[in-house]
Amino acid sequence: MAGEEAAALIAVVAGIIGIGVVAQVLSDRFRIPSIVFLIAAGILLGPEGANLLNPQEFGTTALTAIVGLSVAIIVFEGAFHLRLDEIREAPQTAFRLVTVGALIALVGTSVAVHFLLGVGWLVAFLVGSLLVATGPTVIAPILDVVPVRDRVGVALDTEGIVNDVTAAITAVVMFNIITSPATGPSAIVIDFVRRFSYGLFVGVVVAAVVYYALQYIDLSPGNAPRNARLLVLAGALVAYAAANYLASEAGVAAVAVAGVLLGNADVPYEEDIAAFKGDVTLVVLSFVFITLAALLDFGVVLDLLFPKLAVVAIVALVLRPLLVFVSSVGDRFTREEKLFMSFVGPRGIIPASVATLFAIELRSEAVGMPEAADVLVGTVFLTILLTVLFEAGLARQIAEKLNVIPMRVIIVGGGSVGRELATRLEDRGENVVIVEKNQEVLESVRDSGFTVHAGDGTDTEVLQSAGADNAKIIVAATGDDDANLLISQLSQSKFSPDRVIARTNNPENVDAFEELGVRTISPAMATAQAMDDYIERPTLAGWMQGIGETGDVQEIEVTADPLIGQSIREIGPELPEGCLIGLVYRDGETFVPEADFTLERGDRVTFIGRKDAVREAMTWAHPEE
Repeated sequence: MAGEEAAALIAVVAGIIGIGVVAQVLSDRFRIPSIVFLIAAGILLGPEGANLLNPQEFGTTALTAIVGLSVAIIVFEGAFHLRLDEIREAPQTAFRLVTVGALIALVGTSVAVHFLLGVGWLVAFLVGSLLVATGPTVIAPILDVVPVRDRVGVALDTEGIVNDVTAAITAVVMFNIITSPATGPSAIVIDFVRRFSYGLFVGVVVAAVVYYALQYIDLSPGNAPRNARLLVLAGALVAYAAANYLASEAGVAAVAVAGVLLGNADVPYEEDIAAFKGDVTLVVLSFVFITLAALLDFGVVLDLLFPKLAVVAIVALVLRPLLVFVSSVGDRFTREEKLFMSFVGPRGIIPASVATLFAIELRSEAVGMPEAADVLVGTVFLTILLTVLFEAGLARQIAEKLNVIPMRVIIVGGGSVGRELATRLEDRGENVVIVEKNQEVLESVRDSGFTVHAGDGTDTEVLQSAGADNAKIIVAATGDDDANLLISQLSQSKFSPDRVIARTNNPENVDAFEELGVRTISPAMATAQAMDDYIERPTLAGWMQGIGETGDVQEIEVTADPLIGQSIREIGPELPEGCLIGLVYRDGETFVPEADFTLERGDRVTFIGRKDAVREAMTWAHPEE
């Protein structure tokens, strides 16, 4: 009998992992976040659907432990990828989202739950604390298929990771108050600080131990990358277990702290560790989402359906936009980017897992609060289902409608020229895809962190599958002039990019390209021009060599109303410090503007100056950028 039960559990686990892999494939194929498919699979296969998957077979204790360890891996992986130096892309907004924004979400949600669902304030704040969290489990899959600008991605990532931690701890504190009514108000703050402090302490200690082991201990040279991966995974699990042993849910804080510290510590074999943890996270993410979706009881969700729908509407359509716009005041986000962040804030694994565990205790004889358990689970899961379905499932369509996806550039050819160009473009936050047919080069480019599409760029179907239909620029950068000419012809005849740029390795072929109207760059001519610049204009040439690092030169179309009809003299004092307008393009003519020259809508201006000042000026002149 025991053997049959074990076989059944093995079949369930294997099925969940298999479904998770299929969900990831479907996600890549249809450009829809994988969590949509995972939740759908859990509902369809669970007791409310085909009844092929029943997570209750694991037992409450085992399921709690498995979900907890899975959450630890997921949170650690998200924190490991959060780069502190990238937060400067949106430092004020990121900070406000996890402070002022979280407070708006907590109070607003709690008020809505209290008045619409008729529950007490403590239960309302328990629900509200859980629904603060977005989390890396739902944000990361969205950002995988919607390549937004760095400032947007960093703000959403930071919010998800930090709020996951604070929401979990706050929820535990509220739960303890509910189950121990004698707890005084001052104990709320003390309990929160205590749990967070345990997590912070354990996270720092584990990160220090793992870092020391990676840097100074011989991990067996032949197997060092593998041992490094296993050591980091073990560190994440130990941090979670140790902190949770000290205080419930402190483990989430511990793995988040350890992940951020190790991810920013320049540890050896970092790429191997990141790739390995990504694969492990995919497996545990599949398990958790499918399992928790299968636990869903439609009866609990449908009870008080309309009031719960009203709560979800307030959370998603009122509070979320409010907290985003308040948090981003004075920062350089465009209105469209703020709207995208407002309508893409689905709830994820922390609310689902913690609500499930709390509900079990609330329904127990010791506590005896089944009504509160039903409100908690029903509201949380309905919010997760609807926000994942509409916000995560439609994230790409929302981004395209709001035009917040950076300029899409397809570079055919993953050699040194293609890679260098891709590096420069991605540094500016553009969405770059490299098309390469050579398997060895393809793997090298992919290992360097670029988005790569395998195939021959002279094939129309390959270009189309790489996204040429939506590309603004297509670059033919192979070492073969004939291939570049064919790529240019296909790009212009089959697709509608704003520009086609080609590399010509033989200067004698320049005329053939220009007859097609293709902008052509000859390495020989470019090298000669660069050498001439160093001879005749050494200071300028030296400064231009550092473009993209400290200084920058960027051209942008003027669309901002305050600049239209203004002269260069009037605009000058308003430009960011360290930036000036060098050139203006109008009606096919490029010139250096005089002080009394007046800008018109559609003029293209060239900003010259410090990198940060130029980027600020671009956003100022063209808010949609």
